Amino acid sequence: MSNQRINNENFQKLLWPLVALGLILLFNFFFTPGFLNVEVKDGHLFGSLIDIVNRGAPVMLLTIGMTLVFATGGIDLSVGAVIAISGALAATIIRPDYVKGVLEYGELRPLFMVVSIPLLVSMAAGLWNGLLVAIVGIQPIIATLILMVAGRGIAQLITQGQIVVFIHEPFQFIGSGFLFGLPFPISIVIFMCAVTYLLTRKTALGMFIEAVGANPVASRFMGVKERLIKVSVYTFSGLCSGIAGLIICADIKAADANHAGFLLELDAIASVIIGGTMWGGRFTLIGSIVGTLIIQSLTTTILTIGIAPEVTLVFKAVVIICVALIQSEDFRKVFTHRLAELKAKSS
Repeated sequence: MSNQRINNENFQKLLWPLVALGLILLFNFFFTPGFLNVEVKDGHLFGSLIDIVNRGAPVMLLTIGMTLVFATGGIDLSVGAVIAISGALAATIIRPDYVKGVLEYGELRPLFMVVSIPLLVSMAAGLWNGLLVAIVGIQPIIATLILMVAGRGIAQLITQGQIVVFIHEPFQFIGSGFLFGLPFPISIVIFMCAVTYLLTRKTALGMFIEAVGANPVASRFMGVKERLIKVSVYTFSGLCSGIAGLIICADIKAADANHAGFLLELDAIASVIIGGTMWGGRFTLIGSIVGTLIIQSLTTTILTIGIAPEVTLVFKAVVIICVALIQSEDFRKVFTHRLAELKAKSS
């Protein structure tokens, strides 16, 4: 009975996000010709749906890490800055003399070095957040705000305030390559989702994370290492942000410390909330991914139907608020009650 109740709750959390996503896709089906078409060209899949998932891949990675952080009762505002650091490191490793004004390419750096160093630094940034939250006891929003501000400054120091452009075909494959017909960023997201799901749902780790988020004191008395769990999820969030930074950097073949990952933390937070994961306690990884698809589909729809760029963010915010309200059980009860009262008065 307990498992059935949990499954029903998870279904309820997924229902409204799926309905919202379906409505957005249905709108595009009628008003955007060929929106749902998927074509195969040179063995690769192309189409608006593929583009939505591909362009949303960096935010999906942020969302995976943010979901676990949310489940522990925390928040990570530094993911955008970590993206900037990761991309800046990768670009400067490929062209270390570019910031000194040397335009010639030197020796081709190994892909392992270009990828591993930014990821290790990103994990170190996440570890820093985890230590501030779990060991020092700083509030998560303040602890991650520190790195949110300082991290982008660190990225600018790495690039000396310049946009570092490069050519490195093995690394560029991460952002624009294809694997089994799918864009490689989508393959990375699938892999990270699978690994996260196996770790959190096929082991006791997911239960420990939810226990820490629901009641950290009680979980500590039960023998759960609360501090270790929190440090681990923030470190994992840093890893996800680092991978997202590599994808963005490899896709545009440049590192822009000022704009890379700018405000993506807000999209990640909105995706988690829309997907049904609230602050502390149970989480739904699939719901968070659906939340990201809603936001990316909405962005694509706004651009397609020609809404003015200056009102894009406002339009997106209104839609997100509507989805969040519909998902709220308390709001639905109040709305239903008011609707019943109006019907009674009219009759």
